[in-house]
Amino acid sequence: MTDHQTAQRLLAMEDVLILTHRRPDGDTIGCACALCLALRQLGKTAWVLPNEDAHGLFTPYFEGVLAPAEFVPQFVVSVDTAALGMLPGSGKAYADRIDLAIDHHGSNEGYAKQTRVDPDCAACAELLYRILVEMGVRITAPIALLLYMAIATDTGCFVYSNTTPDTHRIAATLMETGFDAQWVNKRHFRVKSLKRMQIESRLVREMDLAQNGTLVFAYVTLDLIRELEATEEDLEDISAFIGQLEGVDNAVTIRQLKPEECKISLRTDGKTLNASAVCAVYGGGGHAAAAGCTIQGTPAQAKAAMLKAIEQVQHG
Repeated sequence: MTDHQTAQRLLAMEDVLILTHRRPDGDTIGCACALCLALRQLGKTAWVLPNEDAHGLFTPYFEGVLAPAEFVPQFVVSVDTAALGMLPGSGKAYADRIDLAIDHHGSNEGYAKQTRVDPDCAACAELLYRILVEMGVRITAPIALLLYMAIATDTGCFVYSNTTPDTHRIAATLMETGFDAQWVNKRHFRVKSLKRMQIESRLVREMDLAQNGTLVFAYVTLDLIRELEATEEDLEDISAFIGQLEGVDNAVTIRQLKPEECKISLRTDGKTLNASAVCAVYGGGGHAAAAGCTIQGTPAQAKAAMLKAIEQVQHG
């Protein structure tokens, strides 16, 4: 679908429920809440499905948009969600009735009845912004704040390699509405809890380097989480941290979910290694510079599996 076709499809909807993905980040939350406000501005009934994985950092953005238990939607829309397996527990009931998916992951599985994907967008919010303009939505300060937060968090405050001139142009246009961008940036990029700093310290002490120091593995183990009493808020976007090490091109963060199950986050330079291709080896996906998957095994086994996949992709 084109932006225009997607806009027309949304304009024809009533009683809309908007889904986010599990372990929601700023992009999926910002898009869902912004789309909800935009549809309401056009006189439609719209709600965001509560996500049990969402943590306190994002609580302010959900004010007034979470669907009541009795709401029965006519249409269901997902945002920033590449696969049905990414739906949270609350979203599983809608897996077979998603009317429209708006996404920026090239690995999108095409699970919805209709899909709009643009993998050239740094964040799904860039694509959604264009669609809202096509719909004739007035980009108010509350909507702009949500879209800006989504873009900023998916680009590491505009420093990741996915950031483009269009990313900056859209962000500038959003800022012109007058919302407090400093509040957003400080909240997500300039403030860390003591636990977060302790976690980062442990990651540095326990990390492993490979491939002549250009590849790093970091471990968020169950023991670490238990010892530091870390919360989801403390761990937000932790996968971006270890890649800051000088000389590192590719960074793997292994988060232990169960004794023998690990969630993998791979960040690359997007040029020498395709993160999505690596994670696809284990049923995951994402973008060239950032992708993820789940591996059954201990952190040590996950490291060995990822190293094998990385070398496989590197050597064809």
